[in-house]
Amino acid sequence: MRRSAFHFDLPPELIAQHPAERRDGARLLVADAAAGTLRHAMIRDLPDLVPPGAVCVPNDVKVRHARLPLRRSGGGTGEALLLRALPGGAFEALVRPGSRLRPGKHALVVDEAGSVLAEVQIEAALDEGLRRVRVVGPGGDLDWDAVDAIGRLPLPPYIAHPADAEDEGRYQTVFHAAEGEAVAAPTAGLHFTPELIGALRARGCAWEPVRLHVGLGTFRPMTAEDLDDHVMHEERYEVPEAAAALLEPAFRERNRPVLAVGTTSLRTLEAAWDGERLARSGSTRLFIQPGYRLRTADHLLTNFHLPESTLFVLVSALLGLDFAQEAYREAVRERYRFFSYGDAMLILGARAGRD
Repeated sequence: MRRSAFHFDLPPELIAQHPAERRDGARLLVADAAAGTLRHAMIRDLPDLVPPGAVCVPNDVKVRHARLPLRRSGGGTGEALLLRALPGGAFEALVRPGSRLRPGKHALVVDEAGSVLAEVQIEAALDEGLRRVRVVGPGGDLDWDAVDAIGRLPLPPYIAHPADAEDEGRYQTVFHAAEGEAVAAPTAGLHFTPELIGALRARGCAWEPVRLHVGLGTFRPMTAEDLDDHVMHEERYEVPEAAAALLEPAFRERNRPVLAVGTTSLRTLEAAWDGERLARSGSTRLFIQPGYRLRTADHLLTNFHLPESTLFVLVSALLGLDFAQEAYREAVRERYRFFSYGDAMLILGARAGRD
């Protein structure tokens, strides 16, 4: 299929620049994939919309302060976005400007006042235009915890303001783990409060997180016109034993419905499931597009995504392209808020697999 088939017109004022006042105060478009119907609700209505007894599977990865503003040796500015830790204390990174930050170069990590915090050393060129870098402070190589202390939250480029105190609290789920190396939030999870999770549990639902370390595979734009020519960046995942103990019987015997809370959770489940068991860890380049049939989750909660993005392609695989376009036109008509801080869609019957 052609990338242009997944275009839709999005008024720029619908791109949410700030979160809703309350995490559970976002709007919710409910799409029944089998019936082809749409209705409007709120995130706080989820306990009444999710089938009783469902296994809810969020992504509990921690978002890192992975964005490092740089001052180059010649005085120009730059940036390093750390993607994942590599053996030996280095990081895989996306650096800008790549033409100036070649192997052998270095740049200083600076704060807003221009004070030097660390040095980024460019060690090698990697595939896909990436670099292997080392972040060095006064005491030696920095790990993720040390980077958290000097870096900035990696807000998406469509959020126009620099990360501030509100973002520090809201661009992270309330249930995130202490570890992880996500460079973008698993945004469907941002809507949940402890009270909302408690209300789902009161309906007999389980809450069993998995973890996908969100990187370029989730948010890098497509450039190829033919979907088959797009290669997803590899992302690591982990499936805890507690989650697998509930999910494996649910997948084999279909004895409990499964709600994937976010596309990253859905891709983790699909990548990890071999038809008999869930791999407890691994990596994936899975690109879900029309024609793909889900084997795991029955339902999906997800935010509204960019035109011509891999995530809108995923939504189209679950709803069928025509119904997905109809749903997004309805969201635009009704002034839903889009992207990371925006509203959400609940896809019921995601395994219907409409073409």
